Amino acid sequence: MTPIDLLINARWIIPVVPENRILKDCAIAVHEGRILALLPQEEAAKRYNPARTENLLEHIITPGLINAHGHAAMTLLRGYADDQALNDWLNNHIWPAEKKWVDEQFVRDGTELAIAEMIKSGTTCFADMYFFPEQTAQAALDAHIRCQIYFTIFDFPCAWGSGPEDYFSKGLALHDTFRDNDLINIGFGPHAPYTVGDETLKKVAVLAQEMDTPIHIHLHETVQEVAESIKQYGVRPSQRLMDLGLLSPLTQCVHMTQINDIDIAILQQSGAHVIHCPESNLKLASGFCPVDKLLKAGVNVALGTDGAASNNDLDLFSELKTAALLAKAVSENAAAIDAHTALRMATLNGAKALGIDDKVGSLEMGKQADITAIHIGDLDLQPIYNPASQLVYTNVGHRVSHVWVNGKCLMQDRELLTLNERELKSKVRQWQEKIQN
Repeated sequence: MTPIDLLINARWIIPVVPENRILKDCAIAVHEGRILALLPQEEAAKRYNPARTENLLEHIITPGLINAHGHAAMTLLRGYADDQALNDWLNNHIWPAEKKWVDEQFVRDGTELAIAEMIKSGTTCFADMYFFPEQTAQAALDAHIRCQIYFTIFDFPCAWGSGPEDYFSKGLALHDTFRDNDLINIGFGPHAPYTVGDETLKKVAVLAQEMDTPIHIHLHETVQEVAESIKQYGVRPSQRLMDLGLLSPLTQCVHMTQINDIDIAILQQSGAHVIHCPESNLKLASGFCPVDKLLKAGVNVALGTDGAASNNDLDLFSELKTAALLAKAVSENAAAIDAHTALRMATLNGAKALGIDDKVGSLEMGKQADITAIHIGDLDLQPIYNPASQLVYTNVGHRVSHVWVNGKCLMQDRELLTLNERELKSKVRQWQEKIQN
């Protein structure tokens, strides 16, 4: 028998690749952080001698979820300024609060809170754009969660720096620090077309291509953004970015709620990805991303929660449910975004957008063992005719029981193993008291 690190026996496994496949009474063999095999439990028992066995016989196993857009530290502003229009929310509430409170400790503590919430709801990889990205990176490294962090770029000063040159200098140094890290990847985060000028965007485009490094940008989020772009530049934001060389397969376009057929054609031509954040868009009344239309056009669409200040949670299972339901309503087609497609948007599509689909996003032999287990034995989840449907159309985020990243267990039976929940709650209470007063 072959010695291995871990054998997971499960009632159901949804590997995502091959598509629309559900494995029953099978096992996942894991060794040195990678998936060795998916096979029937009886065969696994004969072939392997595991150092540890997890018998999850009332569970569904999926690839770890990938939250492809967020602002982790903003979890400390959860519920701070609800029920406001986007511009009012940003200009009169969030940006003033950030100016007053955001520093290195705010980002570190807020990111730890976000990571804990994401792990507890099945996320194994997150993408993040915020100030003090070095603090986000260190928090992720300490928690052993996978992430792609984009250093924020504006054409004006912020808490993290004095302007574009300062942001580039600090961000590129951070990229060098984590160049060879298996879990942390650093990319460019030009905030939005209305906060970054042409020259800065051109520089991002050139450097990203030279370094083969991802770009993450808020785009086509509101009617006002599109109207102001046409007024100032004579073209829609997507055309402007295309003309500047910013759109390519390295680019992740976040939100994309205000798009037409011309914008979709630009996405097709460029190979850029769309990151859909349905709950944040709904809460801020930003509009509807035409996900079904994008997917049919061959555009890769992944899912993000956005920050907890505009969501107000980081539960990606909740997000994929909302995405599936919203797509049906927007397209007036009940068959749009079926359960397997929704799950793929939260796993493999996210990995493709981040450029790491050779490593994660599906449960395949040779891929890194980023795995999520969901307990589905409770009465309110019975009967189970279709496990994929059960994952997408019921509320299962709080039923995640185990999470592994690179084969390392981050949560076992709902207990966090790489973060101290009691200490974290104490830190959060201190921030709440400070911000409230």
